[in-house]
Amino acid sequence: MTGWTTAFVGLGAVLAVLSVVWMLSVKLRDASIADVCWGLGFVLLAWLYCVLSPTLTPRSWLVAALTTMWGMRLAAHIFRRNHGKGEDRRYQAMRAAHGPVFWWRSLFTVFWLQGALLWFVSLPLLVAVRATQPAGLTVVDGLGVMLFGIGFGFEVVGDYQLERFKGQPGNRGKVLESGLWRYTRHPNYFGDATVWWGLYVIAASTSSGWLTILSPSLMTLLLVRVSGVTLLEKGLTASKPGYAEYIARTPAFFPWFPRSTR
Repeated sequence: MTGWTTAFVGLGAVLAVLSVVWMLSVKLRDASIADVCWGLGFVLLAWLYCVLSPTLTPRSWLVAALTTMWGMRLAAHIFRRNHGKGEDRRYQAMRAAHGPVFWWRSLFTVFWLQGALLWFVSLPLLVAVRATQPAGLTVVDGLGVMLFGIGFGFEVVGDYQLERFKGQPGNRGKVLESGLWRYTRHPNYFGDATVWWGLYVIAASTSSGWLTILSPSLMTLLLVRVSGVTLLEKGLTASKPGYAEYIARTPAFFPWFPRSTR
């Protein structure tokens, strides 16, 4: 099976699984279950590529293990965060905008769109899993693992700090400005992007891996301009007193020291 054939088998598998999840979402009237499947989709593709690869190297096992650790952690976090709270506001707004036809349009505008995006972002996994040379791990692989570790740490710690902050009743309506949130307004999004640049670097340690640079670029664009920073901050600025001042002091994405607003 060629690399392109494997890639399109992966796309078909993701769309098929998400179609089943879509049917469940129609029954539950909750399209936000798609968010739980985001990380799991990458895990599915990583191991499917391993199964379909003619040969496996230490790099193959490495990227599959790292992707599984990242994807399972993210899915568990989103499930725990959303459980029992009903459909996310973003999907409620989409449901209201589309009206009675949302139930079938959501297959394309939510589930299949998500499937296509995660398939494209995961192309470095395909290259890294299938590459036979260099057979052993290199210094470049080590750099990729280091970037992955930094990103994963930002995600885990940032999510934990925010969850703990929100869990204290006295913080209702307040802005978290301590820990990693002192240096970036979105440590979890920065971490997510860094994870995928790390996986890209691992893929780039092979002869053709550098060609997949658009994949982490797309993930970063989504996190900064589409579904991440920009979308989230529209609501936060209006709903949280002091968030505008927080924006003035704190970098949006890349961590750095707070600015003085005097």
